[in-house]
Amino acid sequence: MRITGGLYRGRVITCPPGVIRPAMDRMRESLFSILQDISNQSFLDLFSGSGLVGIEAASRGASPVHLVEMDGGKRSTILRNTSFVESEIKLFIANVLRFLPQAKLQYDIIYADPPFPMKNKLAIAELVAKHQVLQPEGLFIIHYPAEEQKSWPEQIGSLSWIDERKYGRSLLRFYKETRQEHAN
Repeated sequence: MRITGGLYRGRVITCPPGVIRPAMDRMRESLFSILQDISNQSFLDLFSGSGLVGIEAASRGASPVHLVEMDGGKRSTILRNTSFVESEIKLFIANVLRFLPQAKLQYDIIYADPPFPMKNKLAIAELVAKHQVLQPEGLFIIHYPAEEQKSWPEQIGSLSWIDERKYGRSLLRFYKETRQEHAN
């Protein structure tokens, strides 16, 4: 697997042992093309696997980048994969559904790529909205199998659906955080 763009373009990333479904190059390139300039934006990569999408975000200027992966067996590979990243990148070994309610930061972009067999993926978006893990106007992006398309509503709490792209048998769905910052 290779980084497709930015500062670290062409760098090879190792796939960790265990079950993993790396994001396709074409889909990653498209995702970051849609996001455009993400310099100095905070980025949260949920279900990070190898760390590839988070490293791609750092390569394109995102900072800080936080990775969440539940499988502790992937830790050493992810740390090795991220060792050359010069900007702030941090790995959390945690269950995503437990991490989100306790997140210490509001992110500009949250990317979730849960295992396709995972049930109730909607709970991820619900937790992001409920616990205000996104900055106002921030983006929540979920990668999921096409068979689940009808289970994703246009509105999830304060998250509003703004775009969707299909890549083979999978889709990327984009939600924008629509709550407003309250003035004091």
